[in-house]
Amino acid sequence: MPRPALSLLTQVSFVHLVSHVHFLAVPALLPLLPDALDVDFVELGLAVSLFNIASALCQAPMGFAVDRHGARRVLAAGLALGTAALFFLALFPSYFGLLAASTVMGVANAVYHPGDYAILSHSVKESVMGRAFSIHSFAGFCGSAATPALLTAVALWRGIPAAFAVTGLFGLAALAALGLAWPSEASHGHEAGAADSEDPAPGRRSPTNWKAMLSPVIFILILLYILLSLSTGSMERFSASALIQGYGAGLPLANGAQTAFLVCTAAGVLSGGLLADRTKRHGYVAALAFGAASVATLITAFGGLPPFPLVAMFALIGFLTGVIVPSRDMLVRAASPKGGEGAVFGIVTTGFNIGGAVGPPMWGFFLDSGRPSWVFYSAALFMALTVALTWVQERRRAE
Repeated sequence: MPRPALSLLTQVSFVHLVSHVHFLAVPALLPLLPDALDVDFVELGLAVSLFNIASALCQAPMGFAVDRHGARRVLAAGLALGTAALFFLALFPSYFGLLAASTVMGVANAVYHPGDYAILSHSVKESVMGRAFSIHSFAGFCGSAATPALLTAVALWRGIPAAFAVTGLFGLAALAALGLAWPSEASHGHEAGAADSEDPAPGRRSPTNWKAMLSPVIFILILLYILLSLSTGSMERFSASALIQGYGAGLPLANGAQTAFLVCTAAGVLSGGLLADRTKRHGYVAALAFGAASVATLITAFGGLPPFPLVAMFALIGFLTGVIVPSRDMLVRAASPKGGEGAVFGIVTTGFNIGGAVGPPMWGFFLDSGRPSWVFYSAALFMALTVALTWVQERRRAE
């Protein structure tokens, strides 16, 4: 990979890591927030839903903004906004402060997928695109993997406001990284690592291809992202609380299992990048991996696993769900018209936010009503639906 492209990939990947730290700031503290804020899980689920609703409403417009005004500017604005919201929450740690900050962080979160993927689509050679996507996603999952243990430790040591303040410091670090010199070779052409989405010259953008933007394939991909969000969201955000409430796990074991899921998701993403560059049948990769993950999640839901096998099962589920991430991104890129990558990724990844808005109140209801096992049963169900959708879509492409 040319040096300019590698430099861009490093910067964008670090920003993506921080975006996941911000994204999980509230979910990582879910086991501690009910007592700290005197609220129940349904109320906390509302805060997570507001984040996702705001992000869903803003993500497509942010995608068009990326294609028109440049990804770097849009990314910097989102980082600054999310960081400010976290420092506000550190200063005003109330439930209504949480609702307000979650909404603002949802708006900020809308910039990352269209901005990051637009840059990568124009800065990396086709032959290594799957691996570039996997490194970018790996960085995000590393942020996710580190966040629960880090923020829980800070909250237990210095309190929940301190945990939010630490999360804000990550945002300042990302802003500093983004402010470093952007590779000067970025305008020298695609094979040299060009980032056409960054500060494009007037007239360089292709006109918006609305027919391609609103094709049936795009709507299928939106549905795929909704199912992926519902499949993995419960494991990422509510699994620790479910293990504590319904399976007799202590906080260290529950956080350990959740962390194993996130760490092995990151490892699976790297493996999936190699697969994505070696096959065109990305739908079959997703179907096979998610089918196995669905079975493993059902085994977890049945309960009775001792601590070590429980952590190992979470690790397996995480690895299998991570494998499909680069293939998922390649499917979206293949559906994007040239010059419109930011808009398409912005439109399609609203599916994440739709799932993220629907899921948390549902999982919160399961916990509040004494049905923690349904956090896992629902994940297995949505994984099975994902398998069916990707398998049928791949068969249609092959015909």
